[in-house]
Amino acid sequence: MEQQTLALHVGYDKDAQGTMAVPIYQSTAYEFKDATHAANLFSLKELGNIYTRLMNPTTDVFEKRFAAMEGGIAAIGTASGMSAIFNCIANVAEAGDNIIVAKQVYGGTSTLTAHTIKRFGIESRYFDIENPSELEKLIDEKSKIILFESITNPNVTLCDFDVITSIAKKHGIMTCVDNTVATPINCQPIALGCDLVVHSTSKYTTGQGLALGGIIVERENLVELIKNNPRYYHFNEPDASYHGLVYSDLPLPPFVLRVRLALLRDLGATPAPFNSWLHIQGLETLAIRMKQHSQSALEIAQFLEAHPKVESVNYAGLKSNRFYDIGQKYFKGHSGLLSFELKDRASAKEVASSVNLFTLVANIGDSKSIITHPASTTHQQLSAKELEESGIHEGLIRLSVGLEDTQDLIDDLTQALS
Repeated sequence: MEQQTLALHVGYDKDAQGTMAVPIYQSTAYEFKDATHAANLFSLKELGNIYTRLMNPTTDVFEKRFAAMEGGIAAIGTASGMSAIFNCIANVAEAGDNIIVAKQVYGGTSTLTAHTIKRFGIESRYFDIENPSELEKLIDEKSKIILFESITNPNVTLCDFDVITSIAKKHGIMTCVDNTVATPINCQPIALGCDLVVHSTSKYTTGQGLALGGIIVERENLVELIKNNPRYYHFNEPDASYHGLVYSDLPLPPFVLRVRLALLRDLGATPAPFNSWLHIQGLETLAIRMKQHSQSALEIAQFLEAHPKVESVNYAGLKSNRFYDIGQKYFKGHSGLLSFELKDRASAKEVASSVNLFTLVANIGDSKSIITHPASTTHQQLSAKELEESGIHEGLIRLSVGLEDTQDLIDDLTQALS
């Protein structure tokens, strides 16, 4: 089936009431048939609902639907996009290990990997997404995962999947790509050789800024990379916290299973059923919305490129953009995120404060258009050196182009830039 059909049907066979809409199963716990049934669920002899910290029927539909749209075998919902990224790291790395991260990533990912993860005894090593061959000199036997973004936020840089995944396969190390900006409509990293995909579903998935959430999608046959791989020994040895369970021996996707049974169990960053239901509603219109987001963003990028006060525009849909060829190779569209450079911080902040239709908000992917000055907001925690390495300059403005009439948005930018 095509993506639009998957978004409307996967994962839900009408319940006993025959409801067309997926119900919100707003319950923390579930009744067991008897003591044997309960014991079988806890020992994984049977699969089913135990407690909403681990699984929930509404969230289960959302997970199955998103996995199908990304071309994965399984998915697991989390409380936020950042918890999805943290769980990917925590599921493979421990004190003494290292992870390899693109310099050009979202500010929260930067602070997580540069500061918080360090307190867990995990080292972060950084590579330039524009020069992915740097990965070769960073990988050693303690490296556990390569983390990057398909379209970077906020400098809108595109990754070269072929180079990154070929190096990862050579060294037997997992790749994890944040596909939040592109969405599965515009890019499917698993089909391009990636092992894991994460999203902040708070963005384009919900589409209206209604709910926090995140998701991790696992590719089919990831167990072949994990099995007998010394990098991931804990998947191949008995888990003392779960009756000696060996994840790589089970006929279930091992990465998602371990997140569910170990990390959600112990850390509890679980999505609320109502939020999962909101994400399901968003998925139903995601393909239609992304088409309009992408078209409007391209028209606005073309307008900005011709404006005398704009020094540069970052949007791969522009034929003049240095990532145009990569975009044509890997992407079906370029999303609603773009950024542009003005001469200095003062000019950028003045424009951000002068718009009327665009709203000054620290978010992206909303149906309403958003403007942000990253250096003073989403990436404020970064040092001057870290900002420079991330390609985030003082005059950079990020736009998340919404679903308003495109000419109205151009008129708003025209007056703000005047």
